[in-house]
Amino acid sequence: MAKVKTTLSLDEALMRQVRVRAARTGTSQSETLEKALKEGLGIIDRLRAKANLDEEEAVRLASEVVHEVRAGRDVDRTS
Repeated sequence: MAKVKTTLSLDEALMRQVRVRAARTGTSQSETLEKALKEGLGIIDRLRAKANLDEEEAVRLASEVVHEVRAGRDVDRTS
């Protein structure tokens, strides 16, 4: 697949996480960002399909779950 070069403005703390993950996994920062984007967009697509949500609601729900997981809370979406 062809690659497209782009410029992003990211939060410093987020970019630090990218650098750390890239170093830990032995991949480039570009590969790390690409994988994270694919995973994130895939989660949103699965949420939309499974719960019949529109794009905005699926993004909101995915963001909520990520924040709860990062905060160490137990996430239960079955109820």
